[in-house]
Amino acid sequence: MKYVSFLYNDKNCFGILQGEKIIDLTSHYERYREGMEWIPCLKSALIQGKISELNNLELDGLPKVNTSDVILKPVIPNPGKIFCVGLNYENHRAETKRPESMHPTIFTRFADTQTGHEDTIICPKVSEKLDYEGEMAIIIGKSGRYIVEENAMDYIAGYSCYNDASVRDWQKHTSQFTPGKNFYKTGGFGPYMLTSDEVPDYKEMKIQTRLNGQVMQDASLSDLIFPLEELVSYCSSFIELHPGDVIVTGTPGGVGDRRVPPVYMKDGDTIEIEISKLGILRNKIQKEN
Repeated sequence: MKYVSFLYNDKNCFGILQGEKIIDLTSHYERYREGMEWIPCLKSALIQGKISELNNLELDGLPKVNTSDVILKPVIPNPGKIFCVGLNYENHRAETKRPESMHPTIFTRFADTQTGHEDTIICPKVSEKLDYEGEMAIIIGKSGRYIVEENAMDYIAGYSCYNDASVRDWQKHTSQFTPGKNFYKTGGFGPYMLTSDEVPDYKEMKIQTRLNGQVMQDASLSDLIFPLEELVSYCSSFIELHPGDVIVTGTPGGVGDRRVPPVYMKDGDTIEIEISKLGILRNKIQKEN
C-alpha cells in the first residue's frame, strides 16, 4: 500500500493513495470515533500497529478525495527522530575526499524542516549554496533497542523518497554541520510511504536525481556502504527506535557542491528524486524574501 499524509480543507489527514484518489482514513475513523480506536495520522497508525489491518481494509465505500484537492505533507510530518546518514555511497565519499570509516556517519534533521511533495524547498536568504541530495528514507514500524542486523528488516514499516537539501556554506562553518542541514523547508519527503511488504529486495532499487530534467545523481541501493540492516542496528544501539522515526540512508555521488563548476539550486528550479517503486518526489525551489 501507498500511504500519504495530506492537508484537506485545513484538516491534517492521512490515507491510502490509489492513482489520482486518496482513501481518506482520517475522515473514515472520525465517522466511527465512538466505536473504534481513534487513528488520527500515519504515525499513530504505526504506533498502534495498525498498518497490516489497514492494508486489508475493504476500501469500497470509504471516503475519497482527489489528489488535486489536497496538499501533500511530508510522509511522516511529526517523526520523533530523523537520522540522516552521510557518506554512504563510495562515489560520494570519494568526491568529498573524506576518509573511509568503520561506522556510519550519523547526523540529525528536525521535523519542522521538512516539506512535502510538490511543495517548495526554500533557499534561505543568507546563502546561495543550496544543494540537492537524493536519498531513500526508511520509516520505522515498531520499537526496538539493540536490534540485531538479522532482524532489522522486520522493524521497517516502509520506504519513501527524500531530498536532504543542504545549505553548503553553513554546513561548512565548523566540523559540526547541523545548521546547514536544518534550514526551514529544506527536507523534501514524499510523495508516499510504500509498505515494506511490497519491497522484496531493496537492493534492486535504483535512485536518480534530476535538476530541471538533467540527471545529476544515478545509482543503485545495492551501492550503499552501510546497508539498511546495519543502519537500523547501529542507530538502535545508541537510542531506542520508535514507530514513525525516520532514517535517511545517504546520497550518491554527483552532488552539486562537488561539481566543477559547482551547481546549486536556485529560485524557479525543479528538483526531482525518483526511486524504483517509490515514485517521484518533486519540489520547486523558492528563494526566501
